Amino acid sequence: MKKLIALVLVLVMALSLVACGGTAGTADSGVKTYKVGVAIYQYNDNFMTLYRQEIEAYFKTLETDTVKYNITMVDSKNDMAEQTNQIDTFITQGMDVIILNLVQTSSAEVLIDKVVAANIPLILINREPLGETDESYPGIINNPGVCYVGADARQSGTYQGEIVLALDNKGDINGDGVVKYVMVVGDPENPDAQYRTEFSIKALTDAGVKVEKLVENVGNWDQAKGNEIVDAALAQYGADIEVVFCNNDGMALGAAAAIEKHGRKVGEDIYLLGVDALTECQEMVKAGTMTGTVLNDHIGQSHAAVDAAVAALKGEALQNYYWVDYVKVTK
Repeated sequence: MKKLIALVLVLVMALSLVACGGTAGTADSGVKTYKVGVAIYQYNDNFMTLYRQEIEAYFKTLETDTVKYNITMVDSKNDMAEQTNQIDTFITQGMDVIILNLVQTSSAEVLIDKVVAANIPLILINREPLGETDESYPGIINNPGVCYVGADARQSGTYQGEIVLALDNKGDINGDGVVKYVMVVGDPENPDAQYRTEFSIKALTDAGVKVEKLVENVGNWDQAKGNEIVDAALAQYGADIEVVFCNNDGMALGAAAAIEKHGRKVGEDIYLLGVDALTECQEMVKAGTMTGTVLNDHIGQSHAAVDAAVAALKGEALQNYYWVDYVKVTK
């Protein structure tokens, strides 16, 4: 009988130890492990590749002997249905915090509502949801557990225009008093693309420069599409094109190849602008094969996003917005 009682006690103690095993956000042998879900709109994006890599690297630097971060990062493949399923899975898995790079900003409210209903802090990055200027919109402003981390795309567009204004001829290569340009747009639904498209030209017109749009086509942030658009534009308009504006550096790389193919020389008979300040594009600016770009600070933004996530995990109040400035990059 004593042996039976002893065996029962051993079993009870073993079960107790199992029941006390570590779960996300709880102590396990004195270590807290938080589950972090990260959904990136598309891995096949030059800028977001740098951004997501820095998220993982920065989380690792913040780990201690007592705090760990278990990161699950997924590629939404530029598919809203795929991303919705991924968020549903994150919720089912009991993530302690979710970092979300939206596929479609117009669908933000649906995903925000899902995460808020699950009582999980949500850090939106890189793509600002539409409608956020309306304080009645229940997305970011009225949800204390939701925030947006990014850069003001109006600033990046303005900087592109100002780089052209700083040129001796203000972009008017042939001296006819009108700057004729091509605009390669990232994604017409994306506010960043909208603002970069609008404010790059606004900077010129506000300064009294006359402009003429020869081509405006959608490149969806893709290098091959940028090449295709600018190649076709140069074939159609030739020497009339004086400035090529690209909403990001990926498309600008494609545009640069098209410019070279047509025998044009950046800085001599055409100008080329991008946004992101990818390493390759910075080298091109130094070499004169690209007029300028604008630093979209993936390090500053990714660190701000992770800092916001960590603050939320600690139960600290979040600001609605965390802004990181762009920086002009010229020779």
